Amino acid sequence: MKAALITFPGSNCDRDMAVAIKSVTGRDPIAVWHSETALGDVDFIALPGGFSYGDYLRCGAIAARSGIIPEIIRAGKRGVPILGICNGFQILTEIGLLPGALMRNAGLHFICRDVPLRVETSQSVFTGGYRTGSVVHMPVAHHDGNYFVDPDQQKRLDDEDRIAWRYCTKSGEVTPQANINGSVGNIAGVLNESRTILGMMPHPERMIDPAHGGTDGRLLFESALSMLATL
Repeated sequence: MKAALITFPGSNCDRDMAVAIKSVTGRDPIAVWHSETALGDVDFIALPGGFSYGDYLRCGAIAARSGIIPEIIRAGKRGVPILGICNGFQILTEIGLLPGALMRNAGLHFICRDVPLRVETSQSVFTGGYRTGSVVHMPVAHHDGNYFVDPDQQKRLDDEDRIAWRYCTKSGEVTPQANINGSVGNIAGVLNESRTILGMMPHPERMIDPAHGGTDGRLLFESALSMLATL
């Protein structure tokens, strides 16, 4: 798998993402600086977490005007899998590849801890290796992870099985108490219509090795690799 890793001024999880990709694929991803205007022939695009441009204006808003963005949009529209984590998720909503917006956490505090997530669908490039309804654990680290869509769009996401993850209790119950940041419907990650683009606030790249405290995130990268191998 030939992966491209996009880095913006203020990205701080790009190395974590690079390590995760190499750990699963055996190959270093291609480092792409935000001001570049070409991606080349890549099989996978990753937008890492961090605080692009210091989160000025709003998270991802300035990064969405970077030189590489038109290439990312074109790649996404032709079916190249794209994974946006945390700030990467925020950028994907800003450029219109995913619906909704990420707002300040409901409690107005930065949240940094491991959280349980319920797998809502296994029907995607990234979640194909998980069992729907199972509970996994991944870390979060964000101040603006409160996912919002209007009721009509939320119903569409539900009806089209495009919600990838929900914040839940350790036993898998989706409750208000388990909603760490106020996201509508406890949504932690969503897919595009073709299920090739995933945005999520939790960090699977920080849960790929037993030394991290678990390997629940590794399966996401393995699922993508397995899916791409069949194409």
